[in-house]
Amino acid sequence: MKSVSLNTILTLIKFKVSLAVTFTAITGYMVFTGGFNLPIVVLASNVFILAGGSSALNEVQESNYDAKMSRTKHRPIPSGELSSQEALIISVLFILTGIFLLYISFGLVPALLGAFNIVWYNLFYTNLKRITPFAVVPGSLVGAVPVLIGWSAAGGYLFESTIVFIAFFLFIWQIPHFWLLMLKYGHEYEQAGFPTINQSIKPASLKRIIFSWVLATSAFSITIPLFLRNISMPFFLLIFVMNIIFILVFTKLSFGKVADLNLKKSFISINVYMLLFMILLILFNLH
Repeated sequence: MKSVSLNTILTLIKFKVSLAVTFTAITGYMVFTGGFNLPIVVLASNVFILAGGSSALNEVQESNYDAKMSRTKHRPIPSGELSSQEALIISVLFILTGIFLLYISFGLVPALLGAFNIVWYNLFYTNLKRITPFAVVPGSLVGAVPVLIGWSAAGGYLFESTIVFIAFFLFIWQIPHFWLLMLKYGHEYEQAGFPTINQSIKPASLKRIIFSWVLATSAFSITIPLFLRNISMPFFLLIFVMNIIFILVFTKLSFGKVADLNLKKSFISINVYMLLFMILLILFNLH
């Protein structure tokens, strides 16, 4: 295989997405342990490698589609920086290494969760979204699993209410997050051959649907502090206030006049909201 630059590798593994997945896993670990220790570094590296491998495999699977969209045509495979075979080798190496390291470092459960996420994302969701625009609903499970990996790696019981509620929050958050992308880039996905929700629902109606999901996500997040092992009234009040501000901001952005600008800010706001929520979860569980 020819020499490949670091930048090409980072682009192939979608390092920003992989970092976000890694942060989610760290959150699950720290909510259980209540502190920072050396195994977190090991967990972060393992999850990042696995997430990167999954992203790289997704680029191999969708390289023909990526070549048809201006947003993705400069990725390593459609741009010719890597062949599909080279990218496949990299993705398989990353995936196998990530699962193996999770197993030897944290045991069977985190490794199985990692393997499950690969199957669900790369075999199930990636193929399903070529069939139905509603693939994002079951596909959102992918975003909920990393926090479970972190929690179980720390020794937590997988079905404890605390982590189940946090995972479900991440699950429902991803749906409006993805549909905001569809509002902005739906025409490109359609040109590439993907069915999109825009084809069956008018943009104005889709905005209202997204707003309903945002309200549901916000309402659900307010209940999470009640299911933490150490219930904190200051944390509950802070989350409540944060959600009020978020809904007010999102309402203004979603129903403003400048559609493109508001759409971009809406997407940023929903991501910032999730990031702040996870950071607060970590901070209020430190001891």
